Amino acid sequence: MEQNPAAFKITYPQNKKVGILLSIPHCGVCFPNEIKKDYKTEMVSCPDDTDWDLNKLYDFASDMGITTIEAVYSRWVIDLNRTPQNKSLYTDGRIITSLCPVTNFFGDPIYNSKEKEPSEKEIQRRLENYFKPYHDKVDVLLSELKNEFETVVFWDAHSIRRNVSTIQKSDFPDLILGNNDGLTADLKIIETALNSLKKSGLYLTHNTPFKGGYLTRSKGDPSNGIHALQLEMSKDLYMSQDESVYNFAKADKIKEHLKSVFRNLISLIDG
Repeated sequence: MEQNPAAFKITYPQNKKVGILLSIPHCGVCFPNEIKKDYKTEMVSCPDDTDWDLNKLYDFASDMGITTIEAVYSRWVIDLNRTPQNKSLYTDGRIITSLCPVTNFFGDPIYNSKEKEPSEKEIQRRLENYFKPYHDKVDVLLSELKNEFETVVFWDAHSIRRNVSTIQKSDFPDLILGNNDGLTADLKIIETALNSLKKSGLYLTHNTPFKGGYLTRSKGDPSNGIHALQLEMSKDLYMSQDESVYNFAKADKIKEHLKSVFRNLISLIDG
């Protein structure tokens, strides 16, 4: 009988460990066996809201001493970057998919029928089995890093289609750095990341239109030396063919910019 995979995958540093934890919560494409049949087959075969191949884009992290945790299950099973109470993180009227989405970003149903959509009991089961393990492991990894390093950075990595009209009508910027308006990280950490990203020459915004999701807001604890940042990027920066195919040439350029950011952050927190 086919076994369900673990809710997350950890990649430990191959070189000297640094005080950075990289989280990639939306790269998962698996669906647990017990609920997979409830979804539309065509949706399961291509869960379009996935942060496609973002784990491949950040595959240099281990060589830089960075610990990485990545999701295994699709965000359509449960969204690791939403509040467990399913409360909206924004109040500007934008449409954001819920903790256990029943549609994709464009409003298309992802389940075979209304009857197959998760009940409150099922949502609680998914919280316990898929959501909590990821968040608990992040907490453990951050605690372990904090025991070794005075200052720790939690970097939550995301990507999104260049245009998602249900969120905003205009195209998204190339890069969006979020820290909940400065609440999840100290100014020096934020400025170091911003200044490094600016050197890319890409269109960068800060806390607009995304301030960081639940992971960034719940893990950032700057008064205790844990600084959380979210980086959202448009998928066409590293993908081709309608943002569906990993483009190695594009990705290599973005990797160099990301490496530069991490080098500067490592220099800052080590210093």
